[in-house]
Amino acid sequence: MTSQPFAALITRDVIVAMGKDARSFLHSQVSNDVAGLGVGAVTHAFVLEPTGKISAFLRVRCVADDHFVLDVDPGCGAAALTRLNKFKIRVQCEFMLTQEGVTAVRGLDEVLTAQLLTQPGAVAAWRSGSGAVDIFGTLSTPISAGTDADFHIERVRCAWPIFGVDIDTNSLPAETGLVDIAVSFTKGCYPGQELVERMDSRGSTAPHSLMRLLAQPTSDTPRAIAGEPYRSATDEIGRCTSVAGEYALVSVRRAHVAAAELLKQ
Repeated sequence: MTSQPFAALITRDVIVAMGKDARSFLHSQVSNDVAGLGVGAVTHAFVLEPTGKISAFLRVRCVADDHFVLDVDPGCGAAALTRLNKFKIRVQCEFMLTQEGVTAVRGLDEVLTAQLLTQPGAVAAWRSGSGAVDIFGTLSTPISAGTDADFHIERVRCAWPIFGVDIDTNSLPAETGLVDIAVSFTKGCYPGQELVERMDSRGSTAPHSLMRLLAQPTSDTPRAIAGEPYRSATDEIGRCTSVAGEYALVSVRRAHVAAAELLKQ
């Protein structure tokens, strides 16, 4: 947790899904369980290509049985919508794409997290326990203002990727570090499921793993730079995707995952 909660303004692309088939259609297309998602509940999910590669990474919120709100990183909404429409055949579900400003409140303790989630428009963000809440609306609790830099320092500290930066359409779910929160292995079929299930059942190690590592692992190594190779004291172990504060997100090659584990703090 950060020492002081803060609120920063961010933008999200938002897809509103409405219609009597909205729940069943979304459940058939995404990697997590939407069929059992209660009103007001939120989950994360991948939308995959049949090859198993990621088309989109969504947060899914159930507003009503026939009304869902999906939000994605800015600039990713059009591609996510195109992919969803690709398989929408004889389905009573209409989509509308918009963009919304969001107040991202971060560095929260459990008590303040629970308090903020009772506010209208409040949605749990990132992982459970990350101290992160997004407000689609007006923040009624006084919170100190934060900057974009503050937001990214906290994002990297919490190992939360941005689509198009840390993960992209060439990524497999197993490479993202998000399978535990974005994939259900009991929900039934969806496009791309076969590869996800096969890698899990065989215990396969992904070609790359997104990991949070120190931005400067030792005094003898240079500080990591986003988009550049990331080096341990002896080897180039992967590519840095984001750097903020003390930490970097690094796409670590399979052969170097064990070495990278030693650099985690």
